Amino acid sequence: MHRLLLLGCFWLLTAPKVSSIFQRPTGSPAPPRLQYLLEPLHSTVHTQRGATATLPCVLRALPRNYRVKWSKVEPANYRESIIIITNGLYHKNYGPLSPRVHLRHSHRYDASLTITDVALEDEGRYRCQLVNGLDDESVSLSLHLEGVVFPYQPSNGRYKFNYHEAKRACEQQDSRLATYQQLYKAWTEGLDWCNAGWILDGTVHYPIINSREPCGGRLLLPGVRTYGAKDKQKDRFDAFCFTSALQGSQVYFIRGHLNFKEAGQACRNHGAAIAKVGQLYSAWKFSQLDRCDGGWLADGSVRYPIAIPRERCGGLPDPGVRSFGFPNKEMRTYGTYCFVGK
Repeated sequence: MHRLLLLGCFWLLTAPKVSSIFQRPTGSPAPPRLQYLLEPLHSTVHTQRGATATLPCVLRALPRNYRVKWSKVEPANYRESIIIITNGLYHKNYGPLSPRVHLRHSHRYDASLTITDVALEDEGRYRCQLVNGLDDESVSLSLHLEGVVFPYQPSNGRYKFNYHEAKRACEQQDSRLATYQQLYKAWTEGLDWCNAGWILDGTVHYPIINSREPCGGRLLLPGVRTYGAKDKQKDRFDAFCFTSALQGSQVYFIRGHLNFKEAGQACRNHGAAIAKVGQLYSAWKFSQLDRCDGGWLADGSVRYPIAIPRERCGGLPDPGVRSFGFPNKEMRTYGTYCFVGK
């Protein structure tokens, strides 16, 4: 008994104090407590293309001689671009977002940023910074658009785009180069593609669900595989494009045996335009467009959207946008997909 008591006393003397277990490691200062800015209740704002979105930034007090600066972190180069600066009385807008942004200013403590007619390039991380001499502080928020990522290559085959050509090709198809986060999310949702493609930050990747010999081998685990950063001028790959739903728009099919030129005219006769690839993907993803008929698109390709897989519509087990490639534009075999915007 005496031996047990002595051992117990020894443990109490030598054991670390309970409070030290929860102490912050040396060299890791606690994040500064916000004095003037309120921490946003939700750090991510979800919206749709064409909608109006507000990123909250509210002050709990008004310091003397303060300014509030809104900026956006650009995913292509990780630099911050100033959007708007205000001192509470006056404000000034900057950059390409300038015509579409304003401060909500529902009361004198409100410095929230409102973006109208949200575009694909508006997605990303924003920062509301209070500039007040030595007491500068900021909050970060993310604007998220629900969208779909699709691989894209031109009519002359795979691996033909340098970075700048890939960026332009996506934009021509009502989309933009995807970010890594968008590509990763698409992979988690089932995107499986063996060809490598550019994304917005200038790196090259390809997403694999089913490991197989032509795609790095069976021994490599599934995942978003990377080639890293490549030469934007010299290196050539496909593109991964991102598009989102556009409020008030519609894609529909016109049946017929049309060549490419007649397909475009058929859409114009209905007050529409021949659909772009991104518009067809958006209609498939968000409107569940489902047709077994191949139709011309604006880039000269022929595709059809399948929301409910079935044997007589390609036989593949998963939903998707199927492609017939880029047929001779004089062929009178297909109908056309038309797009009507708001």
